[in-house]
Amino acid sequence: MIIDSHCHLDTKVWGDDDGVDAVVQRAYAAGVDRLVAIGSGYGFDSAARALAVARRHTQVIAGIGLHPHDAKEFTEEAWESLLELARDPKVKALGEMGLDYHYSFSVREQQLVAFRTQLRAAKKLGLPVIIHDRESGGETLELLDQERAWEGGVLFHCYTGDRATMQKIVERGGTISIPGIVTFKNADSVREVAREVPIGQLLIETDSPFLAPVPHRGKRNEPAFVPLVGAAVAALRGMPAEELCQITAENTLRFFRWD
Repeated sequence: MIIDSHCHLDTKVWGDDDGVDAVVQRAYAAGVDRLVAIGSGYGFDSAARALAVARRHTQVIAGIGLHPHDAKEFTEEAWESLLELARDPKVKALGEMGLDYHYSFSVREQQLVAFRTQLRAAKKLGLPVIIHDRESGGETLELLDQERAWEGGVLFHCYTGDRATMQKIVERGGTISIPGIVTFKNADSVREVAREVPIGQLLIETDSPFLAPVPHRGKRNEPAFVPLVGAAVAALRGMPAEELCQITAENTLRFFRWD
């Protein structure tokens, strides 16, 4: 079994529903069994679009939330609409959410409000959270600690942090997802993490349409490429790719409480 634990199947990327469905079919043809569609990163409306994909495809679930880039869009009305979607049984997580001080498309205070609100909602809904963390200087971990979010399940997606931070995450019971960056020439720190994450706390992803793995680097990424990520991580860990993909798939099912 192979699962892409994080992909953006949004019509703003793929054109229309037919374009999205074609991406899903290409993934199946490439041996990918299941997909986690992320409804975050393209405004509040991306949540509804991700859920629509999950409803159309039995092998797709959704994670929905408000990306830190879009925290400036946070309003009570939009938030209530998202909470209503989150009660759908096809929604298995809130996110991606978190802090991004690299671009700061939304100011720090806006990001903190959106992040904290989503963490508290996830606890009430009994859902795990998907974290986006970029250059927060440890503030993401601090907020997760303050809100006691770890017990509900915390996934750091597209992990590009250092080994020391990875250790803090896994010590708290968190999960790490490795993207196609692991195949990039200058990604030694990502490879170090991919080798050392406890196997039971490791997932793989594409984060499509971003960060296509070699030999597709520079092209638009898609879930059909996640086997390349699995093969790269398996090689680093000295194990067969089939075994690595099976273990990470089982981890994904467990994290998202996916039957």
